Amino acid sequence: MSESFRALVLYQEDGRTVARIERLENERLPAGEVSIDVLCSTLNYKDALAITGAGKIVRSFPFVPGIDLAGRVRASEDPNWKTGDLVLVTGWGLGERHWGGLAEVARLPTAWLQRLPEGLSPRRAMAIGTAGFTAMLCVMALEREGVRPEQGEVVVTGAAGGVGSIAVMLLARAGYRVVASSGKPEWSDVLRELGAVEVVDRKSVAEPGPGPLASARWAGAIDTVGGATLAGLLKSIRYRGTVAACGNAGGVELHTTVFPFILRGVRLIGIDSVQAPVAEREAAWARLARDLDLAKLDRITTVITLDEVPAVAPRFLEGKVAGRIVVRIDPNA
Repeated sequence: MSESFRALVLYQEDGRTVARIERLENERLPAGEVSIDVLCSTLNYKDALAITGAGKIVRSFPFVPGIDLAGRVRASEDPNWKTGDLVLVTGWGLGERHWGGLAEVARLPTAWLQRLPEGLSPRRAMAIGTAGFTAMLCVMALEREGVRPEQGEVVVTGAAGGVGSIAVMLLARAGYRVVASSGKPEWSDVLRELGAVEVVDRKSVAEPGPGPLASARWAGAIDTVGGATLAGLLKSIRYRGTVAACGNAGGVELHTTVFPFILRGVRLIGIDSVQAPVAEREAAWARLARDLDLAKLDRITTVITLDEVPAVAPRFLEGKVAGRIVVRIDPNA
């Protein structure tokens, strides 16, 4: 067993966050009952905020980021996990408060682990990652609130992003008439291939009209953007429609009125994937393994190496990333 491992390590230097690929000794790993050889990880918007220092994601340094990982158990103090078991981890503070998946080895609390769903390779599990898991939680929330395909169109904002693109796929597969809202016109054909019946410019959703209410169009919505987009979206939801909100790339403040809620009975449901209970995680991943078109998932996935991560991360903040990015940690994965 190797006594050291490669990792992307974040440091604070002169008030700036600096990312370096380094080799660390195994004893540097944080506490946990299970050690994992990481096969694949991901690069998400939250990871980009951490790596660039643009967001206060990480508060202690040095630190290994990466909010997702899929790997093979190396050693375990818990009899429920055996050497060689394939596992995945998302949420729980991974890559935020606890060293994450952008490293060859991770040591984690046993309660955070899930078995890799049957039929999913580590690479495809990470192509889904937190983004796909969040998208599935949004779809399940719409279903719980009674949004049905026959009730009308469902819009997905930020549809070219990781959560949005997978949400389009899942909703279309479930029979919904999906409209994709995006600021990336070059992705229009791809979004139609994923299942969108129409692609609209994001401004038409964020700015539906000057009044407190606009024409009621959407039976439901999955909003990955927040800010002005969510405020505008609420104006256009049909009577007793539901919005599942899960993102803040467009802003953390929500300037709206009570009218969508008290005149149309609109429901706004917040989606949190970090602390989601185990039973909900298992249900969501079972559906992802069953319902996702893996060929279409491959279509929107880019695979990079650990060494490429520092250069790619800033592109998220420049709006130059679409779809999913998998980080292949093990060259054979």
